[in-house]
Amino acid sequence: MASMDGKTGVGLIGSQFISTIHAKALQSVSDAAIVAVTSPTEGHARDFATKHGIPHHFTSLDQMLARDDIDMVVIGAPNFLHCDITLKAAKAGKHVVVEKPLCLNLADADRMIEACKRANVKLMYAEELCFTPKYVRLKELLDEGALGKPVLLKQSEKHDGPHADHFWDVERSGGGVTMDMGCHAIQFFRWLNGRTPITTVYAQMSTSVHTARTRGDDNAIIILEFANGVTAIAEESWTKLGGMDDRAEVHGSEGVAYADVLQGNSIQTYSTRGVGYAVEKAGDTSGWSYTMYEEIWNYGFPQEFAHFVDCVRHDKPPLVTGEDGRAVLEVILAAYESAGTGKKVRLPFKTDVDKPYKLWKK
Repeated sequence: MASMDGKTGVGLIGSQFISTIHAKALQSVSDAAIVAVTSPTEGHARDFATKHGIPHHFTSLDQMLARDDIDMVVIGAPNFLHCDITLKAAKAGKHVVVEKPLCLNLADADRMIEACKRANVKLMYAEELCFTPKYVRLKELLDEGALGKPVLLKQSEKHDGPHADHFWDVERSGGGVTMDMGCHAIQFFRWLNGRTPITTVYAQMSTSVHTARTRGDDNAIIILEFANGVTAIAEESWTKLGGMDDRAEVHGSEGVAYADVLQGNSIQTYSTRGVGYAVEKAGDTSGWSYTMYEEIWNYGFPQEFAHFVDCVRHDKPPLVTGEDGRAVLEVILAAYESAGTGKKVRLPFKTDVDKPYKLWKK
């Protein structure tokens, strides 16, 4: 099954911010062809298709999934829809790329993984930090022994808040900044540390600024302990002004490395009006900020989708899988439990809660 020109046919599910990134990234992948886009909101899919030169658009997911020329779908819908869409896509025989976080709870994660295995389709977890060029080089430094034995890993991602209303609604998103951005750090640490099991999770969360907009956390600090003795610290914030901040550190027995995704690949800028980024304006950037160039490439989205398309075309295991997404979700749930109890939580962690924030706001 492939599109008529021999390329891997892709269907996009969603037509907002992240789907714009998906479209731009996929257009740079020579073996991929975006066949269609679907959005339930009348006019959104049509306008998105026109803007990005996509030949077909739908308001019905079922109609798009019925197309024989679509091999792979990319889910850019709100978190609470990820599970149901994945089950439908798997039943239709489509390979699935799911944006982070995988879903809202462990029961749904297991359903998604099992459905894709049963349908013999790949479930791929879209964690772009595993493809971000500067972070790929950081991992190479660690893997080649340049830093010695890893001791401490750090990663932070901060901006002034999400771009879509559903992120603010914990019933649809499942939680706050830990769900939205902490998931990046968790998989980043697992990838850097060779998927060594995480043994404990400790987290502190607060709603510091956006109390009128969300019941979720807008600041979080998460501390992980790995079975090999490595400690990892994630700092996540929806309250940092001046645009995106994304950086990481690796401290080893024989060296240390600092990687900043934006600085070094950005232009320090002062503007009284604010700066529009390559894809969308990312928060309030008036005053001093760091203006990205080639933002999508610098974050690794084209590399990520080239890899996923190659996995579909040549039946290769993806670098980041549904199982990875589930492992991240387990840590997220443990983090909310830790923030709610004030105690360190040991893994494996089991819970039947349907949304992570409920472990914090009991």
